[in-house]
Amino acid sequence: MYFIISFLILALDLFTKYLVQKNMQPYQTIPVIDNIFHITYVQNTGAAFSILKGKTLFFTMVSSVVILAIVLILIKHPIKNKVFRIVIAMILGGAIGNLVDRLRFGYVVDFLDFRVWPVFNIADCAIVVGALILAYFITFHPDFQSLHSKNGGKP
Repeated sequence: MYFIISFLILALDLFTKYLVQKNMQPYQTIPVIDNIFHITYVQNTGAAFSILKGKTLFFTMVSSVVILAIVLILIKHPIKNKVFRIVIAMILGGAIGNLVDRLRFGYVVDFLDFRVWPVFNIADCAIVVGALILAYFITFHPDFQSLHSKNGGKP
């Protein structure tokens, strides 16, 4: 199930980036709600929300390792908790979406521009929302806590 969710996030991410690249020039902006939300085409050589610009090779390597680790963990240790599966799938789909861009273009296509935050994309949303839910889940969820204590502190 999680690979289907990852694929859907990846497909939505790549499709929206394709539409932006096909119909816009870099740094062109289209107001959707003037001064609140714009579609702005940015070529991001950094991480999510333009952090650490110019580190494309570093982020390509880190993304590759994270994606491989997630896939190996999912294959070796299937996750039974539905929410946890969805969260991991979100992070995986987003990571693959941005990695595809880095490998194809040397940058990530960003376009969601709320004017008070750096420009981002669907993959960034999936990664950040997934990571926040995962952090909450690991910290507070009883299922994870009981799993954690049964394995001598190892999830």
